[in-house]
Formats: sequence, C-alpha cells, structure tokens
Amino acid sequence: MIQLPEVIKNAVDALTKLPGVGEKTAFRMVMSMTHWKTQELNTVGAAISSLKDLKLCEECGMFADESLCSICADESRQFLKTLCVVENASDLMAIEKSGHFRGVYHILGGVLNPLLGIGPDELKMDELKSRIIEKDIQEIILAINPSVEGDATCSYFKTLLPETIRVERIGFGVPIGGSLEYLDPMTITKALENRKRF
Repeated sequence: MIQLPEVIKNAVDALTKLPGVGEKTAFRMVMSMTHWKTQELNTVGAAISSLKDLKLCEECGMFADESLCSICADESRQFLKTLCVVENASDLMAIEKSGHFRGVYHILGGVLNPLLGIGPDELKMDELKSRIIEKDIQEIILAINPSVEGDATCSYFKTLLPETIRVERIGFGVPIGGSLEYLDPMTITKALENRKRF
C-alpha cells in the first residue's frame, strides 16, 4: 500500500476536526486542494488562521469586528427593550434569519449542567442580570432548546429577575408540515403544553 506524504496526512487530520467531517470526506477535500493554485491555498489558509483574531461583542457575546456587533450597535433595536437569550451563536443566527425578532440578544454559551461543571458562574448569569437592569429591559424571550438542562436553566434564570420583567419561553412542538404519527412523545407533549386559543 502506498505511503502518502506527511503533508497530506496532516491536512486530513486537521480537517477531521471539523464537525461532520470524517476521514474519507477530509481525504477527498485534501485531494481536491492538491489541484489548487498556491494563491488559493494561501487565501484559504490565511482566512482560517485569521479566526484567532475574532472578537466577541461586549454586550451579547456574538462575533464582531468592533467592540459591539451590528445588532447591539443598532439603537433602534436597543430602543425596543426586548432581549432574546440563546445558547449559542448558531441559535442567534437562526432566529435572525427568520426576520421576526427586532430586539437584542444575549448568548449564554451553554446551559446549566452540574455534571459537566457548568453552573451560573460559567454562564455569567450575574453579568446578564446586570445588563438587563442597566439597559432597562422590559421583556425577555428565552430561546433555550428543550431539554432537562435547558428547562433548568430557564427556571433558574427566571428566579434571578424582578417580577416586573416579562419573561417568556419560545414555543416548541409540531413543525410546519409535520405529521403527528411520526413525532416522538416529547415533541407531542411540548406541542400540547404550548397550545394556543384558535
């Protein structure tokens, strides 16, 4: 069997660190890149390397070019006094893509999980509470994924806030175009819990 150069092996190993990329996929990617021009390789390498200089927004924790991301820098969004709390940047981007929410966000960076050593301090809950009071936030939407840890995080978070602040959790349940017969019991339970008057 042929021995591949270390350069190729190292490139394959590096690409398998990406989520969803196994060794075969990484190998195909590297084989494709062997046909690229030097300038193309340098451009991709430099783009990946520049991720180490990525900044986070001082307000919400989203990726940013400056001290504030484009959402937190938008005064019209601050004016609404509505904050959406999410677990991670991907969740924020999914909500933004819907085009429905016009307030500001806060990225927790996870959910409470004592078994993994993730408590309120790791999620900087006190800093979030201070931000809510300082910015006079009137309404909070908890867009935390439905799980035991997510439910515990939402319950704990609600206890931190004054009762004058309106706190809601996004609805979960049957997806558009979904069929009840194919849904798991937890999804159906959540759909029944989150029903609305018709």
